[in-house]
Amino acid sequence: QVQVMESGGGLVQAGESVRLSCTASGPTLDDYVMGWFRQAPGKEREGMSCISWEGGSAWYKDALKGRVTISRDKSKNMLYLEMNDLKPEDTAMYYCAAGRSFAWAYCSGSGHGFAHWGQGTQVTVSS
Repeated sequence: QVQVMESGGGLVQAGESVRLSCTASGPTLDDYVMGWFRQAPGKEREGMSCISWEGGSAWYKDALKGRVTISRDKSKNMLYLEMNDLKPEDTAMYYCAAGRSFAWAYCSGSGHGFAHWGQGTQVTVSS
């Protein structure tokens, strides 16, 4: 059974950077897609970035390109999301998710199709 858990959130100043981490466990993740999602108050959950565990192919939401970088360390079973130049509108609960290869189709939306979710880590950006 695949399990994921996020960490690294907190209170940060606008313009600063944050690096979120996600630990992943399971017999093998080679058939999985890993994704980062976020949900702000009053908003629907949105996909930010996804990456194939085996090959490292990545997808980014167009509006976030240049500000976010997704990566994974296969030897440590770790997934990361680095966000630069944080803005108050980045304030949200951030989630790590894992899904089978067909989950690629759900990266740009709410993430339905990803079967495994962490509890979330809060990022609050102050001005």
